[in-house]
Amino acid sequence: MIGENGEQLGIMSARDALKLAREAELDLVKVAPKAQPPVCKIIDYGKYRYEMARKDREAKKKQKTIEIKEVRLSPNIDTNDLNTKVNQARKFISKGNKVKVTLRFRGRELAHVNSSKVILDEFAEKLADIAVVEKPAKFEGRSMIMFLTEKR
Repeated sequence: MIGENGEQLGIMSARDALKLAREAELDLVKVAPKAQPPVCKIIDYGKYRYEMARKDREAKKKQKTIEIKEVRLSPNIDTNDLNTKVNQARKFISKGNKVKVTLRFRGRELAHVNSSKVILDEFAEKLADIAVVEKPAKFEGRSMIMFLTEKR
């Protein structure tokens, strides 16, 4: 049992604790119900709920969400265009986001899937200093997909 000012009141029955709380015109709140014996505190419950909500909001502010940014390539991409896409992906990764690199195949390009994997390997190689391949290149439908994340 913990009093209204934070002092230890010792182990007591629930009736005695409730009686003390009513005398102080406050609420009896179980702070740690799983403890043996359970820990109760005499506090204003409305104020307690407000403090807990405020702590949750503060924790949410400090939390960082990781987004997945997509970079689309085509099998007949030129080197300068590839470098532009690499720089774009570099910006995304430096901001802490994951990058999904998609190599799209259209029409007859599907006949040259094997030779196009080199493009994704080259893309990952150019970003090797700041990124690591999370999921290697995998063929899904009409596109080949690879995921890159920041090096730890």
